[in-house]
Amino acid sequence: MMRVVYMIASLVALGAIMIASIAFGVTDIPLSTVWESLTHFNGSNEHLVILTTRIPRALIAASVGACLAVAGAVMQVMTRNPIASPSTLGVNSGAAFFIMLASAWLGVSGMHAFTWVALIGAAISGGIVFLLGSIGRDGMSPVKITLAGASMSAFFASLTQGLMLTDGKMFDQILVWLVGSVAGREMSQLQAVWPYMLAGMIISLLLSRHLNVLAMGDDVAQGLGQSTAYIKLFGALAVILLAGGSVAVAGPIAFVGIIIPHIVRYLVGTDFRWILPYCAVLGAILLVAADLGSRYIAMPKEVPVGVMTAVIGVPFFVYIARKGRRTS
Repeated sequence: MMRVVYMIASLVALGAIMIASIAFGVTDIPLSTVWESLTHFNGSNEHLVILTTRIPRALIAASVGACLAVAGAVMQVMTRNPIASPSTLGVNSGAAFFIMLASAWLGVSGMHAFTWVALIGAAISGGIVFLLGSIGRDGMSPVKITLAGASMSAFFASLTQGLMLTDGKMFDQILVWLVGSVAGREMSQLQAVWPYMLAGMIISLLLSRHLNVLAMGDDVAQGLGQSTAYIKLFGALAVILLAGGSVAVAGPIAFVGIIIPHIVRYLVGTDFRWILPYCAVLGAILLVAADLGSRYIAMPKEVPVGVMTAVIGVPFFVYIARKGRRTS
């Protein structure tokens, strides 16, 4: 019963923070004007800003936050690693590098093309990390997968920076995107990645029962008749779709996939039938709230939302790492 109450409260909070994101910023807009732009659009500057800038920005932040949080929860149970997320295991950095590479060397442009490139990059980088983390007689372990992810993240980040230095014009254009930002995005960009995000979310939810069994360990899952290879394969597909779509539209935003799953497990327990929906809602709340807060730090200029999530996430990351060390 309390899970339902918490979910209703979370949805109300998400609605409230999205309304605040639309109304407040460098220029505050009255809530009555926001409502009028939706019901009686008159072509004024305020109405145009609301419909073409503020609403797409809030929807993109909510979608990306939801996807990254769900991807983090799936990765944590698949790797048995409490700090696993698309950012720590190199998925985000790999997707970002491939977008940069395709844009600089192949002249790729357009949101649909970037989305496919991001998905391919996420798949390649994630596959390399899981391969490196599984080498050895004892197979994949949390420590090995963490080291592999950190190595690949640094590797792809270095390649990306080197590629940027070869083209000063590209450096200026792409820097804010690489930090992670939802500012200046258009609804058409969300529409280009939304089908992949939705597919990843559906696959994750369909896997929720199987993830409950997988959380008990591979041996127990196999003893109960579960095919752990197929569960991990479809789980990896979901992560690629969720993380790749998020990077394509907003850049490699970090720490959302670490913070939210731990908060959700504290609130609702270990049942993934509840964990994943809660991660989606709370992840959306976190990123929309972080984006809203980023507008006030250096007003009238705006700080990229990726900086805000890093400020929030680094202390949380250190806490989780220390807690895991004490437990082990």
